[in-house]
Amino acid sequence: ADYLDNGNNKMAIQQADKLLKKHKDLHCAKVLKAIGLQRTGKQDEAYGLAQEVAALEPTDDNSLQALTILYREMHRPELVTKLYEAAVKKVPNSEEYHSHLFMAYARVGEYKKMQQAGMALYKIVPKNPYYFWSVMSLIMQSISAQDENLSKTMFLPLAERMVEKMVKEDKIEAEAEVELYYMILERLEKYKEALDVVRGKLGEKLTSELQSRENKCMAMYKKLCRWPECNALSRRLLLKNSDDWQFYITYFDSVFQLIDESWTPPPEDEHSLEGEVHYSVEQAVKFIEERITEESKNARPLRGPYLAKLELIRRLRYRGCNDEYKLGDPEELMFQYFKKFGDKPCCFTDLKVFVDLLPSSQYTKFISQLLEVIPLSAAAENEIALPADIKALQQHLCVVQLSRLLGIYHAMDKKEKLIVIQELMLRYRHGLEFGKSCLKTELQFSDYYCLLAVHLLLDLWLEGEETAVWQCLTLLEEGLSHSPSNAQFKLLLIRIYCRLGAFEPVAELYSSLDAKHIQHDTIGYLLTRYAEALGHYTAASQSCNFALRFFHSNQKDTSEYIIQAYKYGAFEKIPEFIAFRNRLNSSLHFAQVRTERMLLDLLLEANISTSLEESIKSMSLSPEEDDIPWKDLRDNRDLTVLFNWDPKDRDISEEHKKLSLEEETTWLRIRSLTLRLVSGLPTLSHTIQPKNSEKTAENGVSSKIDTIRSLLQQLEAAVDSGKKFLEQKIQYPVLGPPPTRMAGFFSNGSCQCQTSLFYLVSDIYELDTNGLEDSAEIQERIGNSFKSLVERLTDLFNKCKGDLIEVRDGTLKTHPNLLENLVFFVETISIALWVSSYCDSVLRPFKSNLQKKKKKKKESSAATPPVFTHFLDYVTELQTLTSNVIDHIKELELILTALKLEELSLKDTLLLQEEKKFTKTVQGKVQSSYHHSVQEIGELLKKRLDTIKKLKI
Repeated sequence: ADYLDNGNNKMAIQQADKLLKKHKDLHCAKVLKAIGLQRTGKQDEAYGLAQEVAALEPTDDNSLQALTILYREMHRPELVTKLYEAAVKKVPNSEEYHSHLFMAYARVGEYKKMQQAGMALYKIVPKNPYYFWSVMSLIMQSISAQDENLSKTMFLPLAERMVEKMVKEDKIEAEAEVELYYMILERLEKYKEALDVVRGKLGEKLTSELQSRENKCMAMYKKLCRWPECNALSRRLLLKNSDDWQFYITYFDSVFQLIDESWTPPPEDEHSLEGEVHYSVEQAVKFIEERITEESKNARPLRGPYLAKLELIRRLRYRGCNDEYKLGDPEELMFQYFKKFGDKPCCFTDLKVFVDLLPSSQYTKFISQLLEVIPLSAAAENEIALPADIKALQQHLCVVQLSRLLGIYHAMDKKEKLIVIQELMLRYRHGLEFGKSCLKTELQFSDYYCLLAVHLLLDLWLEGEETAVWQCLTLLEEGLSHSPSNAQFKLLLIRIYCRLGAFEPVAELYSSLDAKHIQHDTIGYLLTRYAEALGHYTAASQSCNFALRFFHSNQKDTSEYIIQAYKYGAFEKIPEFIAFRNRLNSSLHFAQVRTERMLLDLLLEANISTSLEESIKSMSLSPEEDDIPWKDLRDNRDLTVLFNWDPKDRDISEEHKKLSLEEETTWLRIRSLTLRLVSGLPTLSHTIQPKNSEKTAENGVSSKIDTIRSLLQQLEAAVDSGKKFLEQKIQYPVLGPPPTRMAGFFSNGSCQCQTSLFYLVSDIYELDTNGLEDSAEIQERIGNSFKSLVERLTDLFNKCKGDLIEVRDGTLKTHPNLLENLVFFVETISIALWVSSYCDSVLRPFKSNLQKKKKKKKESSAATPPVFTHFLDYVTELQTLTSNVIDHIKELELILTALKLEELSLKDTLLLQEEKKFTKTVQGKVQSSYHHSVQEIGELLKKRLDTIKKLKI
């Protein structure tokens, strides 16, 4: 066992063998040996040994524990349940084995059996937790039941009765048990009863979370629409803590609900269960003013009351009451707020919510009013006034962010923008002085200046200023050198490099972000969208692996979380874990990565290192199966991960997110259908029986071609909806979701090529079933397909021609679309070759039969059927075309190597000496990345060329 712990698996196996020589039946040694075998990659041997031991139904703890570890490593948790089922039969009174059995069921989600195992445990050892394990398992059955009705009429009422029994017998001990009772009542929509539980004696046990009782009461009051109670409770809680924002929201919601219902308090009784109620605007105004007065006596200023006043103004305006309540002018209030909190980084995000209250005519005045109160000092007359300390810097930064948000910078012309950019960079470099003592992991105080300058440069770039994008990269690289852990710099660099078509620097930037856990799903798209599209095949494989490893381990990890939640009685977390797991399993990104990963593997290996058939078999792919949950796809991408200060009309909107999801789903459908069509090719080529239709139907092959034809129809439909989508000509904001590869796929002709290749498969199948004799028409059709395919592929190649990087007037311009077209060309030619090898498998037997006949008849004059000549010509043309593309790629490599970037005169005098250094680095990175792409594409094409040469029948 020590050897296994230290990772020395071979020694562990040897030691186990020694032991087994002496004691043949030592179960535990056998299992430990099996673990060693499993870890050295001998899965089948390990499984055989484990099953030998399991068949003996061991009951000693060591063997059971060791087998559990082994099965877990094999990802076969269902075998653990069988193990403990047998152990429990032999040792029926063991609390330990029963609880292990319960946990084993929990790992595989067998809720019904969990319920029974929990009750069996409670009968042996009447401890409360075991009883409630059983109750929780009933709730889980209700959650996982497909039938809502069944869950409300059977599982939940049964769970409720079980808990009520314990309540009547006064056996409720722990907080978790009360939580569980509350959870059941809430799911049964018995809100009144749930409220009574929380307010009653049982509610006193709810102590572990702050304000746990109050929050639960509030939730029930809302469900029951008991606005007087909502209002009184939130009022009471705000008196305790006037900084708790959620209660201001409930307070305002309830006040306006009561006003709309014209509610008045009952004359005799209390206002409500929770005490005094406010039911008019006057009371609300007075209450907020009192909070502000109270707050001003505080030593530490609180933001809540001041923001609540702005929130109240906003709600009153929304209802059409403007200033009759004399709450003051929002502009003045925001100005005062800035004076109080302007040096806090949160000041900007606080005010951002309320800028709608300012009339647009006042924007410039408001900004200059703020600037006047910041202590800035200039060294000389005509120099820029700079802050003397961090507080003043934060205040100034807040104003700059607000200027961007109010659209003041957007309205400037190019010249004004350049002046602002210069000023921002000057302020950025000056601000670095305050951060000299910062650690490497801390951000510099002035980083946002640099980021804002880059945003302005991006505006210029989108307006057609080519040099601006290089300056963006230069400034970001400079920023990163001073603040190496600034994620915003890295994310923006990733996006810009990708837009320029350079993937190489991105891989390193992304790995330095050190994305953890769920981030592989939320920001992983930044990598996987571009790696393959830009021809970095190795990096694409790695980035898919990162993501897939996370998604696959999620299954296993979630079961562990659930087990811990049972052990510690955190019952309300269990449904959350399950929902989390489901959300990840139906993640859009997960489906995309799975599909692209398989297409990529086929592209790199099929018919190169292994046959297409073997590759497809090893992925257990089949054309009939579709494992993507189309109806439940969840878009978990974080599309707002990049900071931005754009006004609402330029920012990424909900509409953009919806359109992006639609586009991604359509593209995924096209890719998934392409993958399934390719996986159907090997299923067709086993029809070398006599060609009579009854027989083929029996062999199930004719149904295979039906599958292919139906997939082809679905592909046509997906392509149509893709084209319709693109007709809308949607432009996402520059920092919004990146568009898919769909537009390029259609415009460069890859789509038409790939579709006609699959139609060709159908024709060749027909030729295969009808034979050569009376199939002149099909043969001609196939011949024409071959011709038009070569034309289409040549067109596609023409769309790849041109310089990838050109130097124009001393600036670089990259053409990423040419790179993307090249990648599509390689993919399309690969599909063409897979289809050709299917043709080959159909035509070879015909050819040999013909030759046998010729020998018998001793005639050499019998005409060769035209399809053979067509095919030979086609293969020869494919070979020539591919050779031409390879030559073109060699030329591109030479041109890229010869580009002397040093000679680029960046004639912008804006650049300081140190910036020039970064500019050089940046351009070098882009050049090297393009070089890398072209090399990888070239290598792959050479391998494909070798496979063409084998296709001569």
